Amino acid sequence: MQVANTLGELERAVMDAVWDAAEPVSAYDVQDLLEAAGRSLAATTLLTVFSRLEKKGFVTSDRAVRPYRYSAVAPREYHVAELMHEVLGGSRDRTAVLARFVGSVSDADAVTLRQLLRAEDLRG
Repeated sequence: MQVANTLGELERAVMDAVWDAAEPVSAYDVQDLLEAAGRSLAATTLLTVFSRLEKKGFVTSDRAVRPYRYSAVAPREYHVAELMHEVLGGSRDRTAVLARFVGSVSDADAVTLRQLLRAEDLRG
């Protein structure tokens, strides 16, 4: 199943750099980060990726400065949660998918899920 908001490998690497940054980043900042991780890319390639990510709504750019600085529109957790919702929404049997998911999480994650569900019950 292809999820519409799925990031390609390079887009994901760029978004990971953006999400991990404490402040907006330029293509050159990301170029340095990726190079330190053993991946050498041209700045023009990264600018193309940023352009695609901006069109997809993942980043916003500050064009008042040079070089342009990019920020994530939403945190990584939001993106991952949206992917989970999208995959679940595409299922014919949501209960079976949820049961499989819950049955496969670690004990620590199960405790966290229970706590989150209890907190949600208290609010609602």
